[in-house]
Amino acid sequence: MSEQAEPVTQTEVVAALEEIEVDAPRVGIIMGSKSDMDVMDGAAKVLREADVHHEVRVMSAHREPEVVADYCKNARMRGLQVIIAGAGLSAALPGVAAAHTDLPVIGVPLSSRLSAMGGLDAILSVLQMPPGVPVAAVGLDNAKNAGNLALRILRA
Repeated sequence: MSEQAEPVTQTEVVAALEEIEVDAPRVGIIMGSKSDMDVMDGAAKVLREADVHHEVRVMSAHREPEVVADYCKNARMRGLQVIIAGAGLSAALPGVAAAHTDLPVIGVPLSSRLSAMGGLDAILSVLQMPPGVPVAAVGLDNAKNAGNLALRILRA
């Protein structure tokens, strides 16, 4: 008589996978435009200094909504644990990211020459999310703090 193995629970699989060391990025840094790279590199610098693997991508919540959705839906499967999203003007990217993942999303409101009231439009867009779609927020153009917050989340 052969013995049948007990079914493995999802919790057991997750626990086993967490013990495996991989070089996959743990933090995803996304931004709406290449012009945001200078500011968003602040988060990447903090992560580099802490020796945390990360990836940087440009994707627009308005011009490429399917790309953003796919990226965020598959983030956990690819090993990401936190997403940092920076965008200016309507600043929709952090909210769209949060709508497509259960990972923590940190929004970086970005100023630009087209910003209303010095970037207040972007700040409010990142902060004012509906219930069930949480986005953490850092100060205007403060991607370094987003990197630091991601480190604290990873170490929690």
